[in-house]
Amino acid sequence: MRKRTFSGGTHPPECKYTENKKIEVLPPPDLVTIPLHQHTGAPSEPLVKKGDPVKVGTKIGEARGFISATIHSSISGKVKEVGECIHPVTGAYAQAVIIEGDGEDAWDESVKSTDSYRDHEPQQLVEMVKEAGIVGLGGAAFPTHVKLSPPKEKPIDTCILNGAECEPYLTSDHRLMLERTKDIVEGGKLILKALGCKRGFIGIEANKPDAVSAFESIPKSENPFEVAPLEVKYPQGQEHYIIDAIVHREIPSGGLPMDIGVLVQNVGTALAIFEAIRFGRPLIQRVVTVTGSAIGEPKNVLARIGTPFSTLFEACGGLKTVPRKIIMGGPMMGIAVFTDQVPVVKGTSGIVVLDEKDAKQFVEEPCIRCARCVDACPMKLLPTTIGDFARLGMLEDAERTGIMDCKECGTCSYVCPSRRNLVHYMKSGKARIFEERRKKKSA
Repeated sequence: MRKRTFSGGTHPPECKYTENKKIEVLPPPDLVTIPLHQHTGAPSEPLVKKGDPVKVGTKIGEARGFISATIHSSISGKVKEVGECIHPVTGAYAQAVIIEGDGEDAWDESVKSTDSYRDHEPQQLVEMVKEAGIVGLGGAAFPTHVKLSPPKEKPIDTCILNGAECEPYLTSDHRLMLERTKDIVEGGKLILKALGCKRGFIGIEANKPDAVSAFESIPKSENPFEVAPLEVKYPQGQEHYIIDAIVHREIPSGGLPMDIGVLVQNVGTALAIFEAIRFGRPLIQRVVTVTGSAIGEPKNVLARIGTPFSTLFEACGGLKTVPRKIIMGGPMMGIAVFTDQVPVVKGTSGIVVLDEKDAKQFVEEPCIRCARCVDACPMKLLPTTIGDFARLGMLEDAERTGIMDCKECGTCSYVCPSRRNLVHYMKSGKARIFEERRKKKSA
């Protein structure tokens, strides 16, 4: 098996305890808290008020602008409140629709399936994806209809379905590829049609040979996607690197995949597109890997959007001990949350709960100039130098040396023997640069 890859990166120890755990469908919860901002771009506007009845799939939030996404109810019941919740991504209060379930799990009348789903015109497909509120399910949560609408001067000739799943704990995409193989391919075909694109790949890390076999077992007459086995290495699933590995094209600094004629969609997103076009189902649930040393029984679960993390923990055997750290996403690029009362959102690919032994805290030591961070950086940057510029407030120097090209993968921090918080310096430096730009623009 020829394995493709990119330069740099690292390979954290695999902790994929749930790779053999079939997806377990959780019952609809009694109460959901659905944030109106679950995507890149502008928050949605609420369409409901306290006391309104809703069903599964009822639209409760309207997209505000092109880069935004509609929001739908994930259970049937009554709106308890249009208030606020602690958002799992920002940690701040955000507007949300809180719904009490009626236990009937009745679907909205607007949700209708069709056998002729392959007959839709490309623009119809894009509009249906937009109405379904689909965003990138790999974690970035970028509105999918925007990705499917490249400007005419930037045609897409290659589509890559991303099944790399390089984070060491996550297996939700792996299970989807095994359990929904044909449906993912059907979603991929719809993506190709929407883009007018003929060439497609499915990128899968080589530690998932069963997933590679599952896609290769589909006759080529039914599967236009070539399976591309990838070397097992983090951050293989990031757009820049999976494109480099498979088609050897480099996204220019500050650019997007569409600038080089490529579109990358997570395999879960392809499945969501198929379900929206074939069955009319908006994005109201997703598969979440719930795992880590503090979880009683790690699992992959299909959970409704808005379900509290604590409910998922209960469904996974509860907590074995007081958690030291709760991470939404994987440990490399995930976000630590300070409470288990935050809700599952569209970007919740996993929840990793670590005990005191696994969530070690380190004391930062001075840089010893070993250059491991330089060797590991997939963007070929100088993390320790740029990090120092950012830490010292030398933002012009940080920008001149490439801080804005940092993808915040955390590889530099992971390999650093001095335990320097390099990715933190990168993130904070970029945030201050963006703030300075905003001030200059508004002055």
